[in-house]
Amino acid sequence: MQKYPPLSEHLLTPEVLSRALCALLASASLILVINQYTDIDLMLADLYFDAQHHDFPWRDSWFATRLMHGWVKYAIIGFGMLLLGLTLVDALRPLRRLPPLRRLQLHCVVATMVLAPITVALLKQGSNVHCPWSLARYGGSETLLRLLDWVPSHWDAGRCFPAGQTSTGTWLAALAVFWLPHAPFRAFRVFVAGLAVGLALGWVQQMRGAHFLTHTLATLWVSSAVLLAVLVVMPRLRRWMGSTLRRRVAP
Repeated sequence: MQKYPPLSEHLLTPEVLSRALCALLASASLILVINQYTDIDLMLADLYFDAQHHDFPWRDSWFATRLMHGWVKYAIIGFGMLLLGLTLVDALRPLRRLPPLRRLQLHCVVATMVLAPITVALLKQGSNVHCPWSLARYGGSETLLRLLDWVPSHWDAGRCFPAGQTSTGTWLAALAVFWLPHAPFRAFRVFVAGLAVGLALGWVQQMRGAHFLTHTLATLWVSSAVLLAVLVVMPRLRRWMGSTLRRRVAP
């Protein structure tokens, strides 16, 4: 029978959890302010837009489409599938050399890998915001809509917020879990590095005219929020499963 760590072995201390919640609240406010009350999104998009040819030159480039949107993306997905496969193998036939804490960490990473892109995709499907290349400003036909703007009647939903491509890489921030709870500062550096991969993927999409900066930042925020939720829920769920299993096998 597998041993489950006691409740005291949570991956987040109360202090770290409190700081993470404050950081999420502050960053959400900052993203909203940038989107609604500044023109930073437009200024960055203007840098990559060729007004003379009414197009984003990077849109169909080899670097953006084949390398970043292709090989890099599929390499990250392949790595994720390896972790998922390891988790499934362990579920069917528990790996004896995998300590309980490492098993918990692996489950948290895989859960974030699955839930973060799904959450981003669901939010994107319900979004009214259009992509830059669809706007009249950049050769399209649609009107810019900010997050707090009133949605006109008969509005054609753009479904472009947050950025889906970015979520392919942002789940890598969950690898920080492997350094929790014993090395929180190293975990933070790994977390930032993982978000940086997602930011790089999102930035290339901005170069192509597929997204604005705040679309990318919102995906980083959603992925971070999902990771935090997983870190809070997973140890409790695992402890509950252990308690239920012990009651069933008890004489």
